[in-house]
Amino acid sequence: MQISKRIGRDCYDEEGNETSTAGTFSLGPPNTISDTQNKFYAVGCDTYATMEGFRGEEKVITGCISVCNSLSSVNKNSCSGIGCCQINIPSGLTNLTFELRSFYNHKNVSEFNPCSYAFIAEQGRFNFSSSSFEQLNGIERLPMVLNWAIVNDADPCDETQNRKGSACKANSKCFNPAINESVGYLCQCLPGYEGNPYHPDGCTDIDECKDPNLCQKGQCLNLLPPQNYTCSSCHKGYKHDGTNDKSCIKDDLERSSKIVLLLIVSLGVSMGLLVFFLGISWICWGMKKREFIKQKEKYFKENGGLLLLQQLASDNGSSMKTTKIFTADELERATNNYHESRILGEGGNGTVYKGILPDDTVVAIKKSKGTSAMTQSDQFVNEVIILSQINHINVVKLLGCCFETEVPLLVYEFITHGTLYEHIHKRRSPLPFELRMKIATQSAEALSHLHSSISTPIIHRDVKTANILLANDYTAKVSDFGASRLVHSGTDMQTLVLGTFGYLDPEYLQSNQLTEKSDVYSFGVVLVELITSKVPLSKDRCLASIFVVSMEEDWLDQILDDDIVNDGNIETVKKVAHLAKRCLMVKGEERPTMKEVAKELEEIMSVTAKHPWGFNASFYREETEYLLGSLNSDGYVVGVGDDCSSSGLTSGTANAYDSMQKQLQLMPYGGGR
Repeated sequence: MQISKRIGRDCYDEEGNETSTAGTFSLGPPNTISDTQNKFYAVGCDTYATMEGFRGEEKVITGCISVCNSLSSVNKNSCSGIGCCQINIPSGLTNLTFELRSFYNHKNVSEFNPCSYAFIAEQGRFNFSSSSFEQLNGIERLPMVLNWAIVNDADPCDETQNRKGSACKANSKCFNPAINESVGYLCQCLPGYEGNPYHPDGCTDIDECKDPNLCQKGQCLNLLPPQNYTCSSCHKGYKHDGTNDKSCIKDDLERSSKIVLLLIVSLGVSMGLLVFFLGISWICWGMKKREFIKQKEKYFKENGGLLLLQQLASDNGSSMKTTKIFTADELERATNNYHESRILGEGGNGTVYKGILPDDTVVAIKKSKGTSAMTQSDQFVNEVIILSQINHINVVKLLGCCFETEVPLLVYEFITHGTLYEHIHKRRSPLPFELRMKIATQSAEALSHLHSSISTPIIHRDVKTANILLANDYTAKVSDFGASRLVHSGTDMQTLVLGTFGYLDPEYLQSNQLTEKSDVYSFGVVLVELITSKVPLSKDRCLASIFVVSMEEDWLDQILDDDIVNDGNIETVKKVAHLAKRCLMVKGEERPTMKEVAKELEEIMSVTAKHPWGFNASFYREETEYLLGSLNSDGYVVGVGDDCSSSGLTSGTANAYDSMQKQLQLMPYGGGR
């Protein structure tokens, strides 16, 4: 029950003299303070309050402290110790007494807070704010909640229930509250009864027959507990269901015949519908199958299947003897429906997925991408034709292809160690200088094979570290031939410029004339990456141009990767740098062939193997001619643009050195150096 109780207060004048105090009240059985519905509050800026009460014979003391130095310091919406504090009420307390105290008799805060306040209030009936000091000065009482019970010499229920004068009347029982602080007992109605257990007439029987849904097909008869009701007589044509007397079921001979008839009709209708739906399903399946076959034929044509057949016919099919034609279903199962977790990488010509064939062979499946069906089919057929003609240990092996899907698919051997780009620039695993040179030599041999060892030479057209894969033993595998071109003798190879910025041949960029020397230039950039560990293009800064300047001005040591270059291999590194510089000559005719590059790399590595300390090689300066003219000054800087083309920008050695240093600081290493 809710009662209204006086607020305890303790007030002082400006000199610190106490002017008024109040705060004690008693509360005896059967009432106790509700610990779940109330809180104890103390309000003031120079206040500590204690609360003392009894739980039976046990004495309980608790309290809290509230201080502040100004109204502005008060947390306006929180009673957490600044101007206000609150605590939970211990359970089962009676004979409660407040005691208010002040540390300094409010001398320091008397101007805005001359009084301290303490009170118990029902939760939600007091909300503290900076105006509470003034409001509490005009409030005498606040509501609080008491628990109550019936006291009868503290007799337990088993004695009180049978005792004359018990508060529990007819059809009710006594029970002890679950709370341990109770000093008495309570009453409740017995099962099947309702009402007030303290009323002189006690609890009354619950009439279940007031519910109209209990005996819909019979007469409801209310019973005294522990029974509740019965359907005493069922209506004509109905009877008790045989398990209890609380429901009536239909009782006639027609019910069975109607059920049988209903079953026969239902079965007939069901069989008819089943036959109908099976027929419709069979027709739809046949139509979808024919549509699917037509769609696969359409994809076969759009993906260049006819073009490939023509190429094979002209080549007598010899190049495709070991290439398997996969079905779309086979590759879907192998890639788990091309789940994103199976993606190995994405490039300009398509996405590569990891696939597992039924014989547990792991493969790499390339799905072409793009918007132009004709362009993509040309690239797809182009890659099939090119790869089918190549049989080299350092070229990724084509295992098969698929024409039945919307986008064409190629199936390659699976290469486990990722790309050379990842190892250099993402530090996937450490690559010492000797291993880098092995990979460079193998890649050069593969490109040399494409240029000069097959009947129809092939220009890769997109040579870069991202297209050099590494097998288990770090064997190099040149990949991604979607942009490659066959070179027929006497054919003008003027094409649209394709490739990757940072690797593109500047002569090819300006003339659109594609030659084998374009691959040589791109491979030169790869060599520079291997000895510097820098990315080819970063924030419009071109590694190839910076490298050429460093060689011309004898600043090579400024861009080398210190993690792989040491006193033992510096001479070999310089040889590789000179080879890279020759590959990066702006005029293609001044560059070596890939065959010469591969041979020179083999010689460098063989000499290094015999003489691990290398040899002393004197650097020489050579005049570099550019497509946009010659630079005859004593020093120059090569400008860096998006296309990595070269042009003279600044004259003077000092200016060139400063410019290159700034670019070097902005050119990131692959490993975050």
